[in-house]
Amino acid sequence: MKKELISELIEKFEDACYNLDGIECWSSRELQEILGYSDWRNFTNTIQKAVKSCENSGEKESDHFVGVTKMIEIGKGGQRENQKLPSLWYRFLV
Repeated sequence: MKKELISELIEKFEDACYNLDGIECWSSRELQEILGYSDWRNFTNTIQKAVKSCENSGEKESDHFVGVTKMIEIGKGGQRENQKLPSLWYRFLV
């Protein structure tokens, strides 16, 4: 991967960071776009692999992946809720 592309991805990743009570976290929906996943279902598989890796390393999922309620637009004007906000730990697992 070219250095320019890596720098661009790092910048996008850092720009998408939220700080909630002193904890860095990211919207999984925003990470989906940054990492080039066009299909949410494929990205949820990646999240589940990261959760499993987190658990396999002795960390608790609840310390690094938090489910949040956020309404998102879906086809024909409908809405759906739910997404995970991964912590900084996720950055090293993806």
